[in-house]
This record gives sequence, C-alpha cells and structure tokens, in this order.
Amino acid sequence: MSASSHKASKASPFTVLLRDLPTHRRMEVDSAFAARTLVGLPMRDALEAPADDPDAGRAGAELDVYADGAHVFVAGDVEGSVTVACSRCVAPVHVPFSEKLRVTFVPRDEISLDDAEAGSDTDKHKDKDKDKDAEVELSEDELDVFPYEGDAIDLEPLLREQLILAVPFAPLCREDCKGLCPQCGIDRNFATCNCEGPLDPRFAALKGLKLSS
Repeated sequence: MSASSHKASKASPFTVLLRDLPTHRRMEVDSAFAARTLVGLPMRDALEAPADDPDAGRAGAELDVYADGAHVFVAGDVEGSVTVACSRCVAPVHVPFSEKLRVTFVPRDEISLDDAEAGSDTDKHKDKDKDKDAEVELSEDELDVFPYEGDAIDLEPLLREQLILAVPFAPLCREDCKGLCPQCGIDRNFATCNCEGPLDPRFAALKGLKLSS
C-alpha cells in the first residue's frame, strides 16, 4: 500500500480535501460521537449514563464547502439533539437544536501567535502591530475561525462545538419542575415528603422559646 493510499484509509469521515472543493457534504454524527463529546460537562455527567449511551445525542449537517485562495468557507445547517440532566431533578432532558453555520478555515500560520499563546500585554500589542498586515481580517460574518494545515480541513471540531453549544446552562425537564427534596432526595414532581425546610440560623435561638402572655 502506498503512503498516499494509507493516508486516505486513515482519513476521518469529517475530512474534506482541498482538491475536492467546491463540494456539498452531508455529515452525520451518532450517539457514540455525542457521548464522547459531552463527557465532562456537568449536566451530562449528572446522568451517570454509560459511555455507549445510545440516547446521548445525534446531529446531521448539510454543508457547502468552498475556497477563496487559501481560505475555506463552510456554510450550511446543522440540527440534532443532545440528552442531558435536568438542573432541578436530574431527570433526562432531550434538547433539540437547529443552527445555521458560517465558519472560515484559515492556514494555521495566518493566525497570530498571540491569539494562541499567553504573553504580556506589551508583547501582545507589539505582535499585533508587527503582524497587522499578515493577520487575517475577519468580517462580522466570519468570526468563527478554525485553523487547518496541509491539503485538507477537518470538520470534526466544528461538529463537536455545535453539540457542546446545544447544552443549555440550566436545562429543565419542564418549566414547572419542582426538583428534588434537598433533605431526603425525593422527586417532588411525583411524590411528597414531610421534610421541613432548614431553619434559618438567625432564628435558631428562638426555637422553643415560650412567650409570656
């Protein structure tokens, strides 16, 4: 097997070769991809779902990929869903999403080093002034920028980002979710308990105090 054919056999299904541009691609990500992507997020880990959870999520993207010189533009739509925990009762929440994408891939050496490495404010200003003419000028429609190297771009980071962004900050199974009892842990959406709320420490000294008439 030649080196080029071996490289092709190892290519990711999310890889687009520059020589194939312009092109239209339909890409799918399965539950295994979603589970790997979302691991470590609190609202996902709270489910304590198995690593191969078939309900972790999914996504499909219809993308047009084209180039203008060394810059590669990706535009299209992505939709799918992720499953995370309710922020009140920890029950599974199915969160659908649908987004329009417009991102730009640029050669890695065109992205200034001060954007990727920490440095002093003085150094950063000097670098910006020095490399001002060489840096990529971005319009408002091209704020999402990904680097690429070689003769291909990898759309996997873009799809991973969409799954992560789909997770709400405080997902709810329903707007009026009553959550869990903080003392006994019962789900208040389906049962009640006799637990009393914690006593305000400011009034603890008054508990049991008998007032004279």
